[in-house]
Amino acid sequence: MRSWTGWLPVSLAVIALDQLSKQWMLHAFSPGESLPVTGFFNLILMFNTGAAFSFLSAAGGWQGAFFAAIAVVASAVILYLLRKDYRRTLFSLALSLILGGALGNLIDRLLLGHVVDFLDFHYAGYHWPAFNVADSAITAGAALLVWDSLRRPAVKA
Repeated sequence: MRSWTGWLPVSLAVIALDQLSKQWMLHAFSPGESLPVTGFFNLILMFNTGAAFSFLSAAGGWQGAFFAAIAVVASAVILYLLRKDYRRTLFSLALSLILGGALGNLIDRLLLGHVVDFLDFHYAGYHWPAFNVADSAITAGAALLVWDSLRRPAVKA
């Protein structure tokens, strides 16, 4: 990459895919409606006012502004890190995925007051909490950050 801005299309692609998939779900499904796709995967329209896996979803309403603020601060930090280390490919890809996911969910919080979740994986009656494309990008980005940190040589003091 010649510039840190070269990583922004990755984030924009995540945001676009996330928002398009959520809009499709909002138009094709009613809240709580589920469509079995395989023996272990359903599409289901759910609204999450909390964080990952509905953490703090029943906290009384303050959590929406709190998580929106976290997304804004995290996005600013990510943009700073991208500007600083954009030549580190795996690191920058990871940050770009996380940035796109954070902004995708932030858009939901600001426009809808909740995050749209619709991917439901299950096994033997146990359902993983529903999630979305933005959540997937954040998780993939976090995994890539761990991988990048493990493959970098240790810095000697």
